Amino acid sequence: MKHRHAYLALIYLSFLSGSAAAQVTSWDNSPLNYNNSPLNYNNSPLNYNNSPLNYQNSPLNYNSTNGIYDNSGRRIGYETQSPQGVTNVFDNNGNRIGYSPAKQ
Repeated sequence: MKHRHAYLALIYLSFLSGSAAAQVTSWDNSPLNYNNSPLNYNNSPLNYNNSPLNYQNSPLNYNSTNGIYDNSGRRIGYETQSPQGVTNVFDNNGNRIGYSPAKQ
C-alpha cells in the first residue's frame, strides 16, 4: 500500500512538472529581462517612487489612486509604473509581489 501511494505521488508530481514545463514565456514577459527585474532600480522598492514612504503610495493617503484592494475592500498594496512602462505591484510594506511588462 505504501508503494502505491508513493507511485501515485510520483505520477502526480511528474504531471505537475510536465504542465509547468509546457508553459512558454516570451522575453518581454520574463523576469530575467532586466526591464522587469527587481534588480533594475526603476522597479526596486529602494527607489523613492516605489517606496511606501512616498506619501503617494502610503496606505495613510486616502486619496491615493494607485491602491490595490481585495474583494472585501481592504487595501493590500499599491502599484507604480517605471519609466520603461513596467507596472510594479507592491504590498503595503513595499515588497515587490508582481509586475506587468510594458506594452509593446
